[in-house]
Amino acid sequence: MRKSWFTLIAGCMVLAVMLGGCSGTQAGSKEATNEAAHETPQESPQELVYAAAKDLIDMNPHVYAGSNSAQGMVYESLVEHTEEGIKPLLAESWEISGDGKSYTFHLRKDVNFHDGEPFNAEAVKLNIDAVQRNAKKHAWIKLSTKLTDVLVIDTHTVELVLSEPYYPTLNELSFTRPYVFVSPRNFIDGETKDGLNGYSGTGPYKLVEHKVDQQAVFEANEAYWGGSPAIKKITGKVLPAGETTFLALQKGEVNFVFTDDRGTDSIDVDAMTNLTDAGDYQIVRSKPMNTKMIVANSSQTNSPVHERAVRQAIWQAIDRETISKQIFSGTEPAAYTLFSSNVKYADVDLPQRGYDPEAARKLLEEAGWKLANGQEVRTKNGSKLTMKLYYDANSSSQKTQAEFIQHELKEIGMRLELVGEESTSVAKRRSAGDYELLFNQTWGLAYDPQSTIAAFTSESSYLHTTKGIARADELYDKIADVTVSMDETTRKSLYADILNIVHEEAVFIPLTNGGVTIVAPQSLQGIGFKQTQYELPFEKMNFNP
Repeated sequence: MRKSWFTLIAGCMVLAVMLGGCSGTQAGSKEATNEAAHETPQESPQELVYAAAKDLIDMNPHVYAGSNSAQGMVYESLVEHTEEGIKPLLAESWEISGDGKSYTFHLRKDVNFHDGEPFNAEAVKLNIDAVQRNAKKHAWIKLSTKLTDVLVIDTHTVELVLSEPYYPTLNELSFTRPYVFVSPRNFIDGETKDGLNGYSGTGPYKLVEHKVDQQAVFEANEAYWGGSPAIKKITGKVLPAGETTFLALQKGEVNFVFTDDRGTDSIDVDAMTNLTDAGDYQIVRSKPMNTKMIVANSSQTNSPVHERAVRQAIWQAIDRETISKQIFSGTEPAAYTLFSSNVKYADVDLPQRGYDPEAARKLLEEAGWKLANGQEVRTKNGSKLTMKLYYDANSSSQKTQAEFIQHELKEIGMRLELVGEESTSVAKRRSAGDYELLFNQTWGLAYDPQSTIAAFTSESSYLHTTKGIARADELYDKIADVTVSMDETTRKSLYADILNIVHEEAVFIPLTNGGVTIVAPQSLQGIGFKQTQYELPFEKMNFNP
């Protein structure tokens, strides 16, 4: 039965790509792709046109409504997070005081904002002070709660003073937002929290046009301190994910697609294969950057999800290998822990908990969830084992996974109601605690483990996920201790304890390890990735001459 069900779903996905059927989110046969590819005009060596699933909304990097990828082209931070560790960016060098409470940065002397305003220590202070005055907005980033002062030492030297040691300081200063820099001319009454009157950063690209829900145009910053980018114009066109984006690639209306800020699929794996088979496109994939997961709300005391045995049973009833192979064609490996082993501090020996439906049934039986003869759904004290799972309605892969998981849980006597909503609505549910189960993902390499783990205590993130577990207070104490620890051995031990607690409680149920996928012209060179899943180094790309 299970095999037949998945064959039907997989067949529907393939048919959707070939005929535009089933979900109506993909279309086009290989023959049609080849035909359209021959009609595709030659790309200009100066322009890249990408498909964006959503409008960039707001280019103010001191708030969070806008597109990370767009803001990453325009604004820069003091330091950047690379595969080799933290490297200089707008700061050429820095020193950390012996007590870990002071960071002194020596700034580049050859940098101007897009409007000609000089980048200097005073600009750093103005920007960081503006961020700090909007403290509630930035509570998720713990540096905002530790930073007490920004001191201008001289024109190109600035000191950040902390209330206590905080080892992730440099990491959090490297994020796409909020600690990036806007020209002081763009401030409104000395503030940025209520908007900007312009969007001048120091980055390799300038925003020159924005038509809401249509497109945004970026042009190369010819005076960029790092050298003018080879790609002189980048246009982001707002297109619905799926069929529309696929056809736009076929027709040459766009020539670049990548996973967006929220992990939304612009086109699925089969559609990508059709495009590359035509010969004009290439697929480039990053290393694992995040873990796709189901988040369980332990604080829902009136729901079965409040019970650890139920959460563990869900974990063991999901066949991740099938999800990886059938839905993602092997491009996203199955995940069995909250973080992949390439995340710092996450290579921890955790008890194995894989796909085992019989073990899942046993857990439920022992917890008192009984399946009466002739019934499909277990009951306990008159209550049915029924829950809702929320997913991003714009993600074809989330929808397919949800349907597959629904079928898997039915096999162990659990009913799952699926609810597709806009990603912003799902995020609001997570913040408000108005959910039982929902899809989400870890923050990614540049942010983890500290940011995802810090979010366990944040009302805007995962506090509702974690506060209902038996060891919540112990968990929160260890999270508070790990970020201020100056000793590497102690830090590793605390992270191991934290990961063991949430693994045992099964509040984060891993599915696959995801990353960034790019579909680009064969002629595009220099394609690479940053340590964040939210932006790309467009300034390093170029077309064959």
